[in-house]
Amino acid sequence: MKCPYCGYTESRVIDSRPTGDGNRIRRRRECLKCLKRFTTYEVIETVPIVVIKKDKSRETFNRNKLLNGLLRACEKRPVSLETLEKVVDEIENMLQNSLDREVPSSLIGKYAMEKLKNIDEVAYVRFASVYKQFKDINTFMDELNRMIKTKNRQKSKN
Repeated sequence: MKCPYCGYTESRVIDSRPTGDGNRIRRRRECLKCLKRFTTYEVIETVPIVVIKKDKSRETFNRNKLLNGLLRACEKRPVSLETLEKVVDEIENMLQNSLDREVPSSLIGKYAMEKLKNIDEVAYVRFASVYKQFKDINTFMDELNRMIKTKNRQKSKN
């Protein structure tokens, strides 16, 4: 780290602590040449995730857009905002940890559906109806029947 006073590039860390938001680390440093002290902040560098939409257009991943979709699916359901924010965090972490910087929107929808299925079945069906673009009542019923069969299989295993 370059000293802001004399320009020397060697310093030692005297103190480190996280900032109030927890997203940065504040470091108190001392220049090894002039012995003056200065503060630096360390931030995790993230590479933006680009979402490839159905029409092949691209946009930067927006966690608020995903959260709003989940909120709509969970409207008037016993699902807390905290639970949905945790789901969005988990999905965002999955995307950040993958090596792909461009992901199809369908993958994000798939992840969201998997998470909702374990949280609230009604919210899952609501989200799936938009995500899978159910054309009519038959496709809707097919999805419900798949859910029922899966649930019955899980019950028979226990």
